[in-house]
Amino acid sequence: MSLAAVATKRFQVETPDIVRHDWTREELRALFALPFPELIFHAQTLHRAHFDPCEVQVSTLLSIKTGGCSEDCGYCSQSAHHDTGVKAEKLLSIDTVLAEAKAAKAGGASRFCMGAAWRSPKDRDLDQVCAMVEGVKALGLETCLTLGMLTDTQAKRLKGAGLDYYNHNLDTSPEYYGEVITTRTYRDRLDTLDAVREAGVHVCCGGIVGMGETREDRVGMIEALANLPVHPESVPINMLVRVEGTPLAGASGLDMIEFVRTVAVARISMPKSMVRLSAGREDMSEETQALCFLAGANSIFYGPLLLTAANPERDRDMRLFNKLGLKPMSA
Repeated sequence: MSLAAVATKRFQVETPDIVRHDWTREELRALFALPFPELIFHAQTLHRAHFDPCEVQVSTLLSIKTGGCSEDCGYCSQSAHHDTGVKAEKLLSIDTVLAEAKAAKAGGASRFCMGAAWRSPKDRDLDQVCAMVEGVKALGLETCLTLGMLTDTQAKRLKGAGLDYYNHNLDTSPEYYGEVITTRTYRDRLDTLDAVREAGVHVCCGGIVGMGETREDRVGMIEALANLPVHPESVPINMLVRVEGTPLAGASGLDMIEFVRTVAVARISMPKSMVRLSAGREDMSEETQALCFLAGANSIFYGPLLLTAANPERDRDMRLFNKLGLKPMSA
């Protein structure tokens, strides 16, 4: 039986209510190998079973502490190991962050995400970060943080401040991970996810494609995500933004249809998760983004910057939403 036949047979007998955590690589390879119309059909069927296909969750991301990170992530403009021109800055003031959060809410965002370029936060930094979380929550926005690795105690403290989501990506497959990062292990990332989940905070976890990995690595990344004990509530699928001065500045990139396939397989294997189009949208055509929404993506970052990388302007996104008949999801 062909790989495509394996996947098609599987979906002839399963119901949309079944959420699995036992995906095999053979099954995921089979999904990737489906004829494109079949793959999109399966993804859209599951998407409609759990979400309004015309709604997209809108988040805004702010860098609250930029540059100077001690990690050597090969894609990152903020690593102290790379000469990218990004300067190390101090943690923003609470007033500055809350002003940005108010502007994000006025612009239609329902979730406000804050990122700090740390390997892991120091306990003294959490006083200010927790105050930011409390202030953003008071505005009626969902809160999300990405601060690097967390201890169990730190995760519980952030939960106590009202944190809704914590982002900590796996980035790629376990096999390819060492080609991208050497200062933090895959196990380190999984341990932080365990701490966040144990604290009762929702998990935002996905990966980056277009880093020179193979399709098998994309299969491996989705296998790792889809077989977590609880699926991440948000799954960002990032297209590499090539930054001069980073080791991956010369990466060859990824065919956009393959990117859409990755989104679709993420939707099928994690049917109740929000699948987010994250980094790389600045270089995507409207047609590519439309295919991604059809493949089951239902979340975007909104606003001119993703930490230090360019992102489509709000007006451009709203024009695309209007063309496609999409609307922002309510908080």
